[in-house]
Amino acid sequence: MGRRIILLGPCPPPYGGVAIFTSGLFEFVRDYGVELWSEGLEKTPNTRPTNYRRLGLVPLLLTRGRRARIVDSYHFLLEYPNPLMVPIWVALKLVLRFEWIKVVHDGSLPSRYHAFSSLQRMLFRLSMRSVDEFVTVNDNIGQFLRNEIGVRRTVRTVNALLPIPAVEPKPLPPELESALKRYDKVVVSTGVFIPSYGFAPVADAVETIRRESGKNIGLVLIDGAFIRDEAYREMVLRQRDWITELERVKHPQVLQIFKRSDVFVRGFRYEGYGLSRIEAIWCGIPVIAAKGEESRGILIYDFEDTEALLVHLRNVLADSDSRDIAHWAAVFQSEAEENLERWKEILEV
Repeated sequence: MGRRIILLGPCPPPYGGVAIFTSGLFEFVRDYGVELWSEGLEKTPNTRPTNYRRLGLVPLLLTRGRRARIVDSYHFLLEYPNPLMVPIWVALKLVLRFEWIKVVHDGSLPSRYHAFSSLQRMLFRLSMRSVDEFVTVNDNIGQFLRNEIGVRRTVRTVNALLPIPAVEPKPLPPELESALKRYDKVVVSTGVFIPSYGFAPVADAVETIRRESGKNIGLVLIDGAFIRDEAYREMVLRQRDWITELERVKHPQVLQIFKRSDVFVRGFRYEGYGLSRIEAIWCGIPVIAAKGEESRGILIYDFEDTEALLVHLRNVLADSDSRDIAHWAAVFQSEAEENLERWKEILEV
C-alpha cells in the first residue's frame, strides 16, 4: 500500500474561496483514496472531521499522519501563524516525518507580513523552514516567498480555479423563492459585514437606482458570517426591506441564487483571484467587481470609486452590457480543467 495522501483545509459553509477550492478538489480526487480532514464533516472512509482551533489535528496526525503527504490549505500555520499550533505541528512533523505541501491562498500576505510582530515573524519563519514544497495560487505570492523571504524549496504557482463538481441542485427555501419573485431585478453580493467587503457601497448604489428608476430592485447579501461588525451591519440593513440577508449558505444553493439573479457584485477591497466572480460568470450573469487578480469578462472599478460602481450597475441593469458572458465562461472552464490536472499531480493521484 502506498503512502496516505491527505487534503487539509476548510469546507463550506460558509461560502468562501478556500473552502470552495478544498471541497471542490476533494470531489474530484476522493475516488483515488485521498482523505479530507476538515471541520463539520461526517466521518466516512475518506473524511475525518476535526477542529483545528481545539487541537483536533493532533490525534489525527498521531494515528494517521505518519509518512503521509499532506496538502494543506489552512491559514493558521503560515499566513496567520498560531502561537500554539505552529510549534506542535513542527514538532510532530519531525517525529512523524510526514511531507508538508503548503498551499498559500492569501494574497494579502505580502503586504501584511511587514506589519507582523516579532513573535509572528518568528512563528512564520519556523513554519516556513518546515515546509517541503510551496504551492501559491498567484505569481505575486510566489515572488514574495522567493524574493523577499528567500525560500529555496520548490515554489509552484497553480490557480485555484477548478470546475464545479456535478451536484444535484436542491430547491431554494420557500421564503427565498418568494423574495426573489417579488423583485423586478436582483443584485447579489457575497462577503461579510465589515467595511472592506463593500456591502455598504453596493447597497447605496442599489438604493440610488431604485430611486431613479422606480423599479423594485432587490439586493441579496450572502454573508459568510466568519467575522462581523454589528454596527456596520445595522447601518447597511437599516430601513431597507428590499435587502435579503442570508447566512452561511451552502455552495450549491449559492450557485442557484446566482442563476436567479441579474448581476453579481463583488466589492472586496483585497480581492485575490476571486473564485466567486468566475462562478457567477459560469452561472450566466454579468459581474461587477473591485480590482483583483482576474479582470477578464468583468466590469472593474476601484474600491473607493463608488461612482464607477454605480455607473456599471446602471448599465448592467439596463441590459446595455453583457460582456460576452458565454465566451468567458468557456475560457474559464478550459482553464479550470487544466488547473485540476495540475492539482492532481500535486496530490500524486
